[in-house]
Amino acid sequence: MANQNNQILKNTNAQILDEFNASIMFDKELYAQDIKGSIAHSQMLCEQGILTLEEQKSIESGLLQVKNEIESGEFKFSLAYEDIHMAVENRLTEIIGEPGKRLHTARSRNDQVATDFRLYVQDKSVSVKAQLKELVETFVTVAGKYTTTLIPGMTHLQHAQPLNFGYHLLAYANMFKRDFERFESSYERNNYCPLGSAALAGTPHNINRDSTSQKLGFISPTIHAMDTVSDRDFALEILFNISTCMMHISRISEELILWSSYEFQFVRMSDEYATTSSIMPQKKNPDVPELLRGKTGRVYGNLISLLTVMKGLPLAYNKDTQEDKEGVFDSVKTVEISISILNEVIKTMIVNTDKMENACKIGHLSATDLADFLVQKQNMPFRTAYYITKDVVTKANELKKDISELTIDEIRSASSELKDVSEEIVMYLDLRNSMNARNSFGGTSSMQTESQIKYFEEWLSK
Repeated sequence: MANQNNQILKNTNAQILDEFNASIMFDKELYAQDIKGSIAHSQMLCEQGILTLEEQKSIESGLLQVKNEIESGEFKFSLAYEDIHMAVENRLTEIIGEPGKRLHTARSRNDQVATDFRLYVQDKSVSVKAQLKELVETFVTVAGKYTTTLIPGMTHLQHAQPLNFGYHLLAYANMFKRDFERFESSYERNNYCPLGSAALAGTPHNINRDSTSQKLGFISPTIHAMDTVSDRDFALEILFNISTCMMHISRISEELILWSSYEFQFVRMSDEYATTSSIMPQKKNPDVPELLRGKTGRVYGNLISLLTVMKGLPLAYNKDTQEDKEGVFDSVKTVEISISILNEVIKTMIVNTDKMENACKIGHLSATDLADFLVQKQNMPFRTAYYITKDVVTKANELKKDISELTIDEIRSASSELKDVSEEIVMYLDLRNSMNARNSFGGTSSMQTESQIKYFEEWLSK
């Protein structure tokens, strides 16, 4: 009985160890890249005379059959094969026999997984980049409808100066354009082929790494085998790029949550992207922006996780790097769906322009214009003008008016320094005039906003 129990325990421990050691249940995501890399490798081996043409054709045909089996759902993934590389190779050998055993000549799983994973990251950098361009286009299109609509510009979440709503939206267009450029830069920096580095020191076989690189769409081979098999900078980069992008998504989500609240009522989201309370039928909750905001923390965790895995690894390959993939897969899926959903939220939101413009009459948004007027027209030092403006704001508060609503007599009565001020000051304090006065390059005037929209339209057309 004791021997039987020991055997059961050994079997249980073996099963647990298999599950702990294996990566097949998540790295099967790389099947297409693995097969693509293996086909290119077999073609190169044939060119170098290491495989016969007949062997190469058999290998390529078998690999394409494996691909079809995986995509049709016929392929059975098993822990017995540990990872996607062994699973594909084993099935290939079952299909074509002896030639399948020759495929692994002049490579290691170390450079194979580095190639597969890099191909995946490169593919996803391209697809996320395309999504970001669509998102920028949406922000630019919506911004174009509101280049004269006033909205309070805020600092510290306090009313500061009047903006137009199109200008506010273009701030996010700029953020997502930078995200696009980060993915583009990372793609170019990481577009080098690991295959042929073998375990860590290259191979004695007469291979042609330039040929393999070209077939797989890389610029050229990586130049140092040991660095190559242990390098996961490319994975860290896409995690950082995704984290930064999600941070921008979280920022606009936070504003959408605020803007759709009863206190603001600036926008109303489509019913597809908001839900009612389970017990309070009058409520409409901004669930989708809240989820977008929450998922940002999730991708941050994936970045920190891989940074922590990599921080103490000696050269060269270590099994620790098996922990590199799940976080990347998760972050990629998260950012893909997040960009797609945000795009639709922005397209379908309803803007309450009256609420936005009325909100600009709270907080004395054109106060700075009074100070600027005194500097420009009265030749006052700015600091003197600043304190006089404070007196006018105090007067407006006493009269329970916004500074933009004061008459010339009310302005003059606020300070002895203003008793002879020109009536022109009333125009300067007008909110729309205040917004359009900021006509410096990059400013919020309708003219500058239209100019920025043209800039983005030209960028989007490239």
